Amino acid sequence: MSAYLRPRADDPAEVGTPTAVDVTVDGQPVVAQAGQTVAAVLLANGRDTWRTTRVHDRPRGIFCGIGACQDCLVTVNGLPDVRACQRTITPNDTITTQPGAVLPTTSSTAGSEDAGADVVQDAGAARDAGPVAGRGRRVAEVVVVGGGPAGVAAALAAGDAGAQVLVVDSGRAVGGQYNRQLPEEFAARRPDRLQHEWKAFAEQRDRLSSHPRITYLPDTSVWAIEGLRVWAQTGPADASGRQPFAIDARSVVLAAGAYDRVLPFPGWDLPGVYTAGAAQALAKGQRIAVGRRVLVAGTGPFLLPVAESLVGVGAHVVALLEANTLTTVRKGWSSDPLVAPSKLREAVGYGALLARHRIPLRHGWTVIAAHGSDHIEAATIARLDSDWRPIRGSERRVDVDAICVGFGFTANLELAVSAGCTITTGPDGGPAVAVDANQQTSTPGVFAAGELTGIGGAALSTAEGTLAGTTAAHHALTTAADQTLETVPHRAPTGSGVDGVAGVRRAVERGRRFAVALGRAYPVRDGWKSWSSADTLVCRCEEVTRGQIEAAAQQRGLDDGRAMKLSSRAGLGMCQGRVCSRTVAALLAAPGDVPEPSMKRPIAVPVRLRDLADAEVAESPETVPDTMPDTMEEQ
Repeated sequence: MSAYLRPRADDPAEVGTPTAVDVTVDGQPVVAQAGQTVAAVLLANGRDTWRTTRVHDRPRGIFCGIGACQDCLVTVNGLPDVRACQRTITPNDTITTQPGAVLPTTSSTAGSEDAGADVVQDAGAARDAGPVAGRGRRVAEVVVVGGGPAGVAAALAAGDAGAQVLVVDSGRAVGGQYNRQLPEEFAARRPDRLQHEWKAFAEQRDRLSSHPRITYLPDTSVWAIEGLRVWAQTGPADASGRQPFAIDARSVVLAAGAYDRVLPFPGWDLPGVYTAGAAQALAKGQRIAVGRRVLVAGTGPFLLPVAESLVGVGAHVVALLEANTLTTVRKGWSSDPLVAPSKLREAVGYGALLARHRIPLRHGWTVIAAHGSDHIEAATIARLDSDWRPIRGSERRVDVDAICVGFGFTANLELAVSAGCTITTGPDGGPAVAVDANQQTSTPGVFAAGELTGIGGAALSTAEGTLAGTTAAHHALTTAADQTLETVPHRAPTGSGVDGVAGVRRAVERGRRFAVALGRAYPVRDGWKSWSSADTLVCRCEEVTRGQIEAAAQQRGLDDGRAMKLSSRAGLGMCQGRVCSRTVAALLAAPGDVPEPSMKRPIAVPVRLRDLADAEVAESPETVPDTMPDTMEEQ
């Protein structure tokens, strides 16, 4: 065990003293802090594993940190399959280790359902979110899915354009992964010390909360979409009793963000290996350090703020390994000299941080193996050639107790695929939603913004969100056949920092140029396939190895991700291929081909079957808010 909770006394955010909360872990009383997630409670109390895998009974704990991978499943109050990284604790929670696959018993589930239903009602009432437990149908002119930079910008733009807006966000507060906030219960006096551009974000947050035409639904996940009908659930993550309810919209803005891409290497499934995003989420959102001696590896500028966050919670970052050479990075940025200066000051600041804490930054190096029995004890790092193949003789063993890896991001495309949106290839070579000049997808009335349309950072996400929100509002409010943005004299949203729609478009164009340069500066080379062997796991959920995948492909002539699922079980586990599908597609693709991972998942996030069976959707719609125009009732 190496993770720990940073002492409050020397926390740069000046965290206060949260209320103590009594919980039990495997029958033992534990004192936790209000606002902590179940994962944070376990990590702070000496537990970094709390479940075992179904196939080989291997220990697992937290990995992705944002609810995508399902590695951190735990039993809470008798209810299994609760994502520890997503569930905030409540008084008297009973947390139990989950071995393999567990089915709930009638008695324990019944008790959990009662508690879960009460929490759902309380959460909705506390936030003035209106009726919650699936007792009717909501309507809204614009529904925004996601509360990150793109979602917040879209909501403000749509509200300023005159539309009634409903923001559906799985988080407890707006911000997403980029602007992750500390829980209110932590009573931090200086949260700005943990967040770049805090002032701009705080202004947006406050404007959204006070906007007369915007309703915000926190702790609410969208699990499916049918045309312009959005299906959601409100309440504690993965709790029972989160009854589904429908939201009918005139326009939908998808701003669901992305999650870390991780490439497999021997030992990457050991506890102590985390995604870079998980390490940052635990540091920024819970003040948890994932280790005392931490190695950060991968590619892309995101590794720099991850290292900064780790230093902020007292971890010693032994090295930051950038897989691309300095020549590749410079050449990529120089392909568009006009966009690089925008990040120059930020880069200088990170350089000073690394120097101050004596963190070596090594270009052209990466981690190719992790070692340990039930937890990380060491890593093998190696220098790479231009195609990312390890240079023989350069291997070194480094003693560490945590490894954080990230090789770019993969967009959360489930809802876009379900909505019938055309998928294209983004600047980084990954799948992305195709949009037109107004951020509208191929599905009328459905717009997309942020990382869904291509990985390009927070500035691009904000610009695209502003444009998507403005055009989505226009689409919702007009009945004209020609719904192009130029037909409406919209002004830019208050506080957007741009002058009119033309200014928004210019900001989007700048952001997209930045995304292209970013992809060129930090490419992922095919040589990563040489890091793994036939025995290396590719599918973490079903514990399918690379050898098994390649054997199935060769014996049956498979070149399709969906067929591979059915033949090898790779991607059929709890995470439904979110972690491995892109890797499997790359392993199946011929040299030079663009991999096509399977992104079709009709159920976008976990939803309990009993909740679906018990759901009763009323015939008469409920409006959000009560001042919704009468015409909306007739939809």
